[in-house]
Amino acid sequence: MSKRILVTGGAGFLGSHLCERLLAEGHDVVCLDNLFTSQKLNIEHMLGKPHFEFVRHDVTESFKFEVDEIYNLACPAAPGHYQHNPIKTLKTSVMGTMHALGLAKRLRAKVLQASTSEVYGDPDVHPQPEDYRGNVNPIGPRSCYDEGKPSLGSSAVSHACICAM
Repeated sequence: MSKRILVTGGAGFLGSHLCERLLAEGHDVVCLDNLFTSQKLNIEHMLGKPHFEFVRHDVTESFKFEVDEIYNLACPAAPGHYQHNPIKTLKTSVMGTMHALGLAKRLRAKVLQASTSEVYGDPDVHPQPEDYRGNVNPIGPRSCYDEGKPSLGSSAVSHACICAM
């Protein structure tokens, strides 16, 4: 069954590959990206396809699309990118997630919230068990990314994701 799927951060490395995969599976894909750290070159080969739509937009501003699913990947990921403007990085993670969840709640759409192992910081134990709470420096140079990306174990994000569905 074909779905209409929104991919935030869709022109990034992971997002562009996800868009390709979803198109190959027969879905309609809306790729949302502000091109702050990604490249249009990553999605150029999809731009003329009938089931692919690129929208240049920043997730820190609200967005509205009619979709069945949302894959929220938007956020600068490389240290040089996320440290360039740490406030923007934090806003992208927090406000982007809020806007994605708000849209999902309105549409009763499913959400996949991308996270990162960075939310656990520099681990004290290897491998990390599921209940490991991490070793994050909340005032370090990486904190805008570490603290901004939701942990899948975070009760606030988990609760918001459940409510949105």
